[in-house]
Amino acid sequence: MLLDGFLLLLGLVLLLGGGNFLVTGASALARNLGVSPLVIGLTVVAFGTSAPELSINLLASLQGDSGISFGNIIGSNIANIGLIIGLTALIRPLTIQSVIISREIPMMIMVSLLALIAGSDRSLRASPDVFDRSDGLVFLLVFGVFMYYVIGDVLKKKRDPLVEEAGEFAGEKGLKGVVLNLGMLAGGLAGLIFGGKLSVDSAAGIAEVLGVPQVIIGLTVVAFGTSLPELATSLIAVFQGKTDIAVGNVVGSNIFNLLLVNGLCSTVGTIAVPRDGGLQDLLMMTFLALFLLPLSVSHGKRIVRWEGALLLLLYLGYNAWRVAF
Repeated sequence: MLLDGFLLLLGLVLLLGGGNFLVTGASALARNLGVSPLVIGLTVVAFGTSAPELSINLLASLQGDSGISFGNIIGSNIANIGLIIGLTALIRPLTIQSVIISREIPMMIMVSLLALIAGSDRSLRASPDVFDRSDGLVFLLVFGVFMYYVIGDVLKKKRDPLVEEAGEFAGEKGLKGVVLNLGMLAGGLAGLIFGGKLSVDSAAGIAEVLGVPQVIIGLTVVAFGTSLPELATSLIAVFQGKTDIAVGNVVGSNIFNLLLVNGLCSTVGTIAVPRDGGLQDLLMMTFLALFLLPLSVSHGKRIVRWEGALLLLLYLGYNAWRVAF
């Protein structure tokens, strides 16, 4: 048990470090090749924050540990809204002034509903609840459409504070040598692969020792660990007064998790929706996505401290209920 706990911690550290190296190396390499900072911010940085989830879930799908894969995807989305937006709003009220309200949040709601419908096979067609290859291909198709419109707005040079601030998060050129940037990129990928393997195996071991379903470990410990990049980015953005990034980072990550991560993993291997609470997890994720919209348009398009506290309580209360029951 102690060894598995240590290996899980080590795996998460490798995942976070690997994701950071991947983003730094890829961003610097893209800058050196003349790619627009805005495009880097909306693609490389966004992909990088979802890299830990993608690494764990692909390995879990390939090894047949679908409980960890499902719990990590859905748990990360629940943590992103309940924990990260809740905590950052407690520190400073979040003012939302961009297309996050008109495009990103509605898109997150739509894909959350899509995931809920796709995972409700037992109710809709009397078959086991799963995300299978056909579901995965639909998720990837919707992801492609979403990225087409996002990048299209950038290329049309439509002004959007979120896009401008995302460009700043792409960083400077960084290391000058292309070889060094490629080395960082390779090192980041290696960290993601080995960290993902350690995390999946140790999480499965902990679940077996504790006698709890894998989905509980994925929903809580693993999901929290893989949400740390989003938490760090949002906290830095809040302290810098860039609250569009704090919310946009979370909403974008949730969209990436469901469409890209879940889409790829479902295409590689079927992800079963656990019978012991899987649909409740999907419902909670969808509820928080829906709940975020009225919070964003109230109080002069600000998420105030008491609303942040409410989101945090919902997150903690739900996880406590899932662990206890």
